[in-house]
Amino acid sequence: MAKSKFQNPLLDELFESFLEINSRKEWYKVFEDLCTIQEIKDMTLRFEVAKKLNEGLSYQIISEQTGASSTTISRVAKALGYGEGGYQLLLRKKD
Repeated sequence: MAKSKFQNPLLDELFESFLEINSRKEWYKVFEDLCTIQEIKDMTLRFEVAKKLNEGLSYQIISEQTGASSTTISRVAKALGYGEGGYQLLLRKKD
């Protein structure tokens, strides 16, 4: 596995802590403390866009259904096509 450009000991420790979270209730607590409301909304929107791109919907339909900008949709599409596979990991968990 190639090293992430973000990898560092503190981030490794944070991820190890994430592995200890076992319930949706705990995840809500973590996200509410760790992220701003806008960051949570942005991540949720990007995940919704990824799901719709994965379903084969057009940018226009995705924008109409989600309110996402073409820039956001394009950024998610680029990550789906050329990223590290993170969206695919999340999308697989929904199957």
